[in-house]
Amino acid sequence: MLGSLTLRNSRLRPDAAAILFEGRTITHRVFAERALQLAAALRRRGVARGDRVAILAQNCPEYLEAYAAGELGGWTSVTVNYRLAAPEIDFILADSEPKAMIVGAESLDRLSPAASARLDHVLVIGDASVDVSYEAALAVEQPEPPPTVLKPDDCAYLIYTSGTTGRPKGVMLSHRGMMEAARLTALESLVRPDDRVALTMPLYHIGGRLTSLAYALHGCAIVLHRNYRPRAFFESLRANDVTATLLAPTMLGDLLETTPAGRGSLPRLSRLFYSAAPMPEALLRRAMKGFGPIFAQFYGMTESAGPGCVLHAHQHLLDGPEHVVRRLRSAGQPMIGCDVRVVDTDGVSCPVGEAGEIVIQSSSLMIGYWRNPEATAEIIRHGWLHTGDVGMADEEGFIFVIDRLKDMIISGGENIYSREVEDALASHPGVVEAAVIGRPDARWGESVLAFVVRREVPRVTEESLIEHCRQKIAPYKRPGEIRFVDSLPKLPNGKVEKAKLREQVTALASAP
Repeated sequence: MLGSLTLRNSRLRPDAAAILFEGRTITHRVFAERALQLAAALRRRGVARGDRVAILAQNCPEYLEAYAAGELGGWTSVTVNYRLAAPEIDFILADSEPKAMIVGAESLDRLSPAASARLDHVLVIGDASVDVSYEAALAVEQPEPPPTVLKPDDCAYLIYTSGTTGRPKGVMLSHRGMMEAARLTALESLVRPDDRVALTMPLYHIGGRLTSLAYALHGCAIVLHRNYRPRAFFESLRANDVTATLLAPTMLGDLLETTPAGRGSLPRLSRLFYSAAPMPEALLRRAMKGFGPIFAQFYGMTESAGPGCVLHAHQHLLDGPEHVVRRLRSAGQPMIGCDVRVVDTDGVSCPVGEAGEIVIQSSSLMIGYWRNPEATAEIIRHGWLHTGDVGMADEEGFIFVIDRLKDMIISGGENIYSREVEDALASHPGVVEAAVIGRPDARWGESVLAFVVRREVPRVTEESLIEHCRQKIAPYKRPGEIRFVDSLPKLPNGKVEKAKLREQVTALASAP
């Protein structure tokens, strides 16, 4: 079970650092003791195996303790995005029905009276003035192993999807599945016991939790960040001798914009992983020239517990034969323990180079969606997870993610994949980032609309950008209109929230 990692590290590396956070160093022994005390405190409050305990907080050591307590005690940790509005949090709490909640003091105002009334117990992190503080609850407990007998298929985590279409769905992830996901990730990441991993991805997200587990397998130190501030993050990488980190492409872009990129500035950093959203090739090339050949990509999703494909550092080649260099634009090859295919609408594998839906099969797949068997049956068919991503495979099994099925634009009967247009726009030196959607068109059915964040220097114009695209992609794929914006709406995992862009277009079209 997952809880064995906490106990093993405490036994084998008791005095080694488990977490470094805002000037504090927490050893594996202290971490295990506090997790056991929290498990005892929640048991005292009636939480038992199979119950749910919600966590609403920014990254902090207590968040990892809450995960570990659930893994040891046998209840399910329900992670709640602290950026959500109160009604969105209300929905998740009503849907998951947690018996207790652990909440950061900074997020207390996100709990509506109705949500608070629904909870039997609330422990507050970081505010000693409340009636039931997290620290006070731990202080009266002994760090004794819980008597609960767990099973591999027990649900360890309930992680809600971002809800890009409709209501978010709770993804049930088992002890067995998460342990397998951690093993596969650690193996493909070349994790070593002396690694120090900087973790700034939010812990309520599968990327943040899976990274922490993969490094916990070897008892590594986690340099934890409450949130992402590029300059402070860069200084932390240097000050804490960090060897590895995980960033979303937008985070990497911000890092390059605000800090002195250079391999010599971070001599210990040997692996920089990116995931969660497509990486524009222009950004990747710029990053590799600054930091060197230390990049690797992971492709997967919450429903697969993370694993899918990996593009290793040695496969990131800036020069060479075209068929090799183009793999910079791929998601890599299937990870060990994963089978990844591209299939047509009948589930038959597509020929090399032909577009279809990407599907994944592995032992880390989710149990299903919480209380939603219909949605589960729709996404998992005959043991294969249907990702909703459009992709194609080359001769050596490299998987190229072209678009989301729901984001594909059909103009004049031609399929236009938004990522291809976005990459063409992002390759212009005056563009910071771009997002493309389809909008209704009386003649063509849909036309291409681009939202672009541009640099002050050079100050690119709509005409020059469209001309730039003319050199990169076919005429029917070029944007019919470009709107310059200060920023793009983002989901917590760094992906552009295209639903909000579509809402803007719809609102403008319906305005009097």
